[in-house]
Formats: sequence, C-alpha cells, structure tokens
Amino acid sequence: MSLMRSAPVQFDLPIVRISPRGASRLKAGHVWVYRSDIASADEVPPGSLVSVLDQRGKPLGTALYSSASQIAIRMLSHEPVIDLPALVRQRIADAIAYRAPIVQNTDAYRLIFSEADFLPGLIVDRYRDILSLQILTQAWDSDSLRQPLIAELNARLKPDSIVERVDPRVRELEKLPQRLSQALVGERTATIITMNGVQFHYDALEGQKTGAFLDQRENYAAAAQYAHGEALDVFCYQGGFALHLAPRCSRVIGVDSSRPALEVADRNAALNHRQPSQPDIEWIEANAFDLLKDYASSGQRYDTIVLDPPAFAKTKRDLDAAMRGYKELNLRALKMLRPGGVLVTCSCSYHVSQSDFLQMLSEAAPDAHRTLRIAELRGQSRDHPVLLNVPETSYLKCLISTVSN
Repeated sequence: MSLMRSAPVQFDLPIVRISPRGASRLKAGHVWVYRSDIASADEVPPGSLVSVLDQRGKPLGTALYSSASQIAIRMLSHEPVIDLPALVRQRIADAIAYRAPIVQNTDAYRLIFSEADFLPGLIVDRYRDILSLQILTQAWDSDSLRQPLIAELNARLKPDSIVERVDPRVRELEKLPQRLSQALVGERTATIITMNGVQFHYDALEGQKTGAFLDQRENYAAAAQYAHGEALDVFCYQGGFALHLAPRCSRVIGVDSSRPALEVADRNAALNHRQPSQPDIEWIEANAFDLLKDYASSGQRYDTIVLDPPAFAKTKRDLDAAMRGYKELNLRALKMLRPGGVLVTCSCSYHVSQSDFLQMLSEAAPDAHRTLRIAELRGQSRDHPVLLNVPETSYLKCLISTVSN
C-alpha cells in the first residue's frame, strides 16, 4: 500500500479536511487521525469512505470515517479508491498469502489484524473450521462492506461457520445499534483447535477476545523449551501456558479468578489425556495478588513461574498504577523462584512500553535479591504483524529469563 504519494481528489466521495497536525501524522506513516484534528467533515455520513485533504486542499488519500469514535479517520490508501469491495478482496487475499509461510503447527491463527493488514477496524481469526469476525468501526458495520467481506471469506476459506463476535463497548463508542454475537454463516460455534500439538476446546460465543489468546501461541511453545520442575501459571485462563508446560514439568498449578475459564482448562487437560486426579496438574480459583502474597509468605517455591495478567493499563492515565501492579506481581514471583528457575512474564498493555517493562523488572530483581538473565525477549505471534509506523499494532511483551541468587 503506497502511503506517501499525493493523489487527485476523488470528488465523488465526501471530503474531510484535517489540521496540519493530523496531516503531519499521516505523512509520518501513521494511519489514524483523531477527532481533535478534523478541521471539517460537513454532512459526512457515518462510516463513509472519504477523501482526506489537508487545510490547503492538498489530497492525502482515501479513508474510512467514523462520526463517533475519537479515531475519526482510518486511512485505507494514499491513492483514490475506485472500487472498495475489490480493494477489500485483494487485501484479504494478501493477508492469507502473508500467513501461508509463517503459520506453523496450528490450525488457529489471526487471519486479518486490522491496521497491520491494511484493513483498519477489522479482526478475523481462524479457529480450524470456524472464522471469528470482530467489527470495530462504523464502516465495516455497513451492509456495503459487511456483505462483500463475509462473501469473500466464505468463498476463499470455505469454513463451516463464520461467527461475529460482538464487543458491546465498541459498538457503544461507535454509536452503533447493539447486536448479539451470532453465526453469520453456518451453525457450528464450537470446535477443537490445536496449537503446537496441544489441543483446546474452542467456543466462538464464549471466552475473551475472539475466544482464545492466539497472540501468545508462539510464546507458549517458547516457554515450554525452558520450563522444568514445579511450575506455577498465574492468570492461566483456559490453560494455554500450563498445558504447554505440563509435559516438561513434574507438576503444574494453574491459577485464575474465573471459574468458567478454569472449567474449560479442566476440559482441555482431559482432552490432552491429563486428568485432574493426576498429580501433574491442578487448577486453583483465586485472586492472583492474594495467592502470590500468601505463597511467598509461606515459603512456597517453584522452578518455573508464568505471569500473564490482563491489560493493567488500558489508558495512559492507568500507567503508574499498572507499573506498581506489574512490579508487585513480579517481585513476589521472583522471591518464589528457586535458583536456576525460569520466569516467563508478560504484559499485553500497549501503554506499557518494552523499556517500561524492562525497567520495572530491573527494579524488582534486586528488591527480591535475585539476578535475572534474559533468555528471550518476545512479542506477539507472527500472525499479528507490527506496522512500523503504527506503534499501537505492537502491544505484547513476553520476557523469558532465568533466575539466580
């Protein structure tokens, strides 16, 4: 996608003029313009395909417009878009082709990653024979885009079902009418997926995100290479890390505050021929902070600890509190690790930068009287590519390190 060549104005499209600051942002390679940088968008219908001009009238390209979101403009191209459905079809084909050589050892992966696949505001995940679709903007919710999108996905991939996974908060922010998550094509909403040889139950209408954490898939396999001895997986959700660690460890304890998530983890363990009655894996429903405090105080020790908490910093305002939370978790975990132990610690908060995360660990380690040696500094799975000039597409940090006294 060409991003910097100016193009003639496409006069048949509504016109949105943006401020010099917004224009500079686009020229620097970002694809968003915030509402505060909209100079004029007179009578532009919600969800329109629009021509974007700077304040001098210079054309900057074609974008999807939201009348409600703080992200008012999401650029599609710095050229005129004559046939939007044709462009969508081509970019779906490009997204599929991009993943063909890099997606391995799995039948569950991200197929379309919004801005990083040049289809901003759209998420599509593949779970074996089910596609899970998330629409994040007014434009994708319009019939003019929804129907060609669904038809193209169905024709190219021939899934048993295509399910729309609805985030009520997103629809509220976009001022879209609420709708229920539901199957759009076919009737199946549940299947069994495989990641790195480990099987998982998948229900398209349940769980977080689109139902599983595909962005951690490659990190599950990486963590398993270092895991040994007794392992503790904190914020284990449906057992992603725990079940990958289990073959390498003498014992694994998975901790989560969600009973429904642990019930699925239990079923996943059985699916992989690991029964709850066996001594090698156990699930505990608990608040992670309270449990780590109790375990550290009582002298519990482990050889491998995984920390994979939810996003602590959903906005910049949350950053200070988030860093305190990350430090508390990691400090307690470090105190509980035996010499030679492995710490796998993660953050999925975009607002927590990699340097912030490393700085937090560099402060926690001496406080715990431990020395950390970094084995791997990882991010999201490669089916979640990072668009260089859109830092929001890079959000996941996963640090694997060994610990000594």
